[in-house]
Amino acid sequence: MRFITLLTILLWSTAAHADPDAFSRPVTGLSDHQRATFHLGNSLFRKSWRPAPDAATASDGLGPLFNARSCSDCHVRDGRGQPPGDQSESSLILRLYPADPTYGQQIQDHAIDGHPPEGRVSVRYTEKTVSLAGGETVHLRKPTYSLLEPGYGPLVQRTQLSARVAPPVFGLGLLEAIKERHLKPNPIEDLRDGISGRNNEVESKLHDGRRLGRFGWKAGQATIAEQVAVALSNDIGIASHLYPALWGDCTKVQADCRHAPHGNSERHGGLEVSEKVLRHLTFYMQTLAPPPQRTPADPQVKLGESMFKDIGCIDCHKARWITSNLHPLEVLHNREIHPYTDLLLHDMGEGLADGAREGASDPREWRTAPLWGIGLTQAVNGHTYFLHDGRARNLLEAILWHGGEAQQARDNFAALHKLERDAILAFLNSL
Repeated sequence: MRFITLLTILLWSTAAHADPDAFSRPVTGLSDHQRATFHLGNSLFRKSWRPAPDAATASDGLGPLFNARSCSDCHVRDGRGQPPGDQSESSLILRLYPADPTYGQQIQDHAIDGHPPEGRVSVRYTEKTVSLAGGETVHLRKPTYSLLEPGYGPLVQRTQLSARVAPPVFGLGLLEAIKERHLKPNPIEDLRDGISGRNNEVESKLHDGRRLGRFGWKAGQATIAEQVAVALSNDIGIASHLYPALWGDCTKVQADCRHAPHGNSERHGGLEVSEKVLRHLTFYMQTLAPPPQRTPADPQVKLGESMFKDIGCIDCHKARWITSNLHPLEVLHNREIHPYTDLLLHDMGEGLADGAREGASDPREWRTAPLWGIGLTQAVNGHTYFLHDGRARNLLEAILWHGGEAQQARDNFAALHKLERDAILAFLNSL
């Protein structure tokens, strides 16, 4: 009877972390006041913005050009977005490098009434076949992006299109709490392992100078507050004190957009969100907890974890960190975390290159993506599309796209017996 009870508790606990809200829970240790702020930030994260002028002045200012009406439209249930191609709404955006004189920093594919959107994003896939040890074959799809029905004339010919799918937003505060000097690459280890990870030094509006980038696919933002503010501006068209343009990403060429009614108000200091609202949104993202690993004692998972280390994945996907006691939020201090990232830029090969330079990054470089929670993507977001543009339809394809500094680890994986490859996939799905 006791065995049945314990088994029931174990199964209930595992299921509890696999539900659709697995990415939306707060970190432990919040005070009652902090929990109230967390829930307020959650409501702001899910708030649908409206065009100005609107009777609800706290919610107007959308666009005029935009990609989404709310943060949660792209970061569904605080998780991962997906590319176009199925029946669900896509959360893929096209970044422009360098910024286009007409279209700005990215394509906004929606607009309020009376304004044409900037265009429609189109993706075409070509497939290639990859062979693995034991005779297994895998079909990888390579995307090509284009802008259809451009609303403001042609793009400048030199403009590069870089597709980005919204990443998960849980666990960011814990990553922000890692001491900066601990994120510096180790030249001795680099020389030994052939891994040349490096920091992306970016301009920080909060710190009035250059800081180490941690957030975004190329570590283009130094702090969560800056990541929130730039997304409000570019994706929704909402102005804050960090990005005060009331028209978001509209350029001087798009004069009608700049001269349209905006949601600025005295209540928000002449902007569309006050510093207080931005703080609440930032706090929410700082205190979203990563889900715990499930079934770590499963023999297949343990074998997969061992193989993950043996073939070299751990060189970039660093498992363990201790947060510092320097972060403004004491609740994030001195915590052991397992995000499986070094937060460094790495050359990922020509196959993943996107033509974009963000901060100090070059077109072949990407920040090591955290792996915590990756096995819950299907349960929370209803799909298994991975990598920066969602080209990988599952974790196996994501691994096989690795090149550059990760080429050796990728080749080691491809050479494993299928049972060992399946064990690595089981390990990743347990995270």
